[in-house]
Amino acid sequence: MKELPEKKYPLEGVKVLEMGSLIAGPFSTRILADFGAEVIKIELPKKGDQIRSWRVLHEGTSLWWYVQSRNKKTISLDCRTEEGMEITKKLLKECDVLVENFRPGTIAKWGLTSEVLKEINPKLITCHISGYGQDGPYKDRAGFGAIGEAMGGLRYLTGYPDHPPTRVGISIGDSVASLYSVIGVLMALYHRDVNNGDGQSIDVSLFESIFSLMEGLLPEYDAAGVKRERTGSSMPGIAPSNIYKAKDGKYVVIAANGDNIFQRLLKVIGRNDLIGDERYITNEKRVANVEFIDGIIQHWTSQHSLKECVDILNDNGIPAGAIYSIEDIVEDPQYKARNMIVEAPHPELGTLKVPGIVPKLSDTPGEIKWLGAKDIGAFNNQVLKDIGLTDDQIQQLYEKGII
Repeated sequence: MKELPEKKYPLEGVKVLEMGSLIAGPFSTRILADFGAEVIKIELPKKGDQIRSWRVLHEGTSLWWYVQSRNKKTISLDCRTEEGMEITKKLLKECDVLVENFRPGTIAKWGLTSEVLKEINPKLITCHISGYGQDGPYKDRAGFGAIGEAMGGLRYLTGYPDHPPTRVGISIGDSVASLYSVIGVLMALYHRDVNNGDGQSIDVSLFESIFSLMEGLLPEYDAAGVKRERTGSSMPGIAPSNIYKAKDGKYVVIAANGDNIFQRLLKVIGRNDLIGDERYITNEKRVANVEFIDGIIQHWTSQHSLKECVDILNDNGIPAGAIYSIEDIVEDPQYKARNMIVEAPHPELGTLKVPGIVPKLSDTPGEIKWLGAKDIGAFNNQVLKDIGLTDDQIQQLYEKGII
């Protein structure tokens, strides 16, 4: 029998040290770990990452934790102590990347200034994630994702015009910053390893990450004096694109804003009398008549169940979809076909459904090797022995409360 080649991962051989907590830093390293990077996550002894106790718990541990820390080697280490910092420096000598999401200047106070990091490892790539960035008048402020979403312009646009701004429903500010940090790390690795460059520092702020998503918000204001406002479920300047209530009380999203698509929609909803009507032939003209258009679409959806709406519209090439809850997601065949609902082994639950891996690579796909370890410091012995510590030295660190 022909021996199969050993599976390779795109980030195999890349070693990452995570000095972070909660969402932004840990989410970015989770993505790196999914694709083969060896990620060592540092937590405080006894306390651990705060996300361990967030939201829904199972026997004292957050179910979110198992996802956020999958594929990572979690160790406990008090970096604020002299001995803890020495161990951190030993780890950094062997690492390609450091990811941290403390307030600017925190790791420098512990002894990891940019000069020290460069001296330890000139090829090290350091990714700093913070609320406001590493400089500027706000750099010392505490910055959580909610603040980044507010300052970046997203919260102002989210909700209905006659209600206060609302949140998206997840910590989108942290998550977007995490994605930018991954992009930054990959670009820096490419520059270092392909272009024969040195290590460098990456500065990702939460508010800038959100602001970068704001489409034409700034040029519209600058050149036309337009201040975009909350519009609820509709898309300003694009028609029709909205949510509509079905006969069974559920909601369908219909995005028929393409000129040809809208003509097909008119036929589907039985309004052949409007096909080719100059008042609705272009997006600009439809925007001027959006209330009437939304009304005739709503009249049609109210006569059909959600499933009927989605099936009929998609069968006719009109973009439409149900608004999914997690219950809908788990049962959806597309999620299953795309391996986005993965059942991973769990020591207490047997298996735990967790989100699959994005993006999908044809030749070097990522993999969920293990879920986050429940015990704080689960990989202490393995990681510390790898950098040369003996069993006696490790035991002494335990006794001193450093690990």
